[in-house]
Amino acid sequence: MLTTGCSGPVALDEPAPAGDAVPACDQVMAALPDQVLGQARRDVEPGRYGAAWGSPTITLRCGVPRPAAMVPGVSCFTANGVDWFPEDADGGAIFTAIGRAAMIEVRVPERYQPPGDALLDLAPVITTHDPDRGGC
Repeated sequence: MLTTGCSGPVALDEPAPAGDAVPACDQVMAALPDQVLGQARRDVEPGRYGAAWGSPTITLRCGVPRPAAMVPGVSCFTANGVDWFPEDADGGAIFTAIGRAAMIEVRVPERYQPPGDALLDLAPVITTHDPDRGGC
C-alpha cells in the first residue's frame, strides 16, 4: 500500500469510502493530529483519505474495505474507546478500526514498539468524528 522513497510526499493507495463513510472520513481527516508517536505529519498523495507520519512511515487510510482476514470468530481489542482488528504485516502491523461508519486502517512499522501505541494518538479523533456502532 505504501510506495514512497526517502523524501517527498508519501504515495498511498486512495480508498473509496461510500455512504456514511464519506462524511465520517472527511471529518476524521480534517482533525488528525500533527504528530503520531512523536513523529511529524508528512505530505501524502493523493491525500484526501490518507495520512502519514515519520520515517519509517506510519500511515492511515480512511474508508478501507473490511479486511479479508476479519471472519467470524477472530479476535479484536479495544483501545481508548476504539475497537481494532489487528493483523501482522511484513515489517510491522496493521490495525483496522471497526464498528464505525468508516473502517480506518493504520499501518505501523516494526521500528515503533509497541506498535499499538500509535492507536492511542489516533483514538480521540476517531471517537469524536466516527461514532461507535459496535465492533468487538
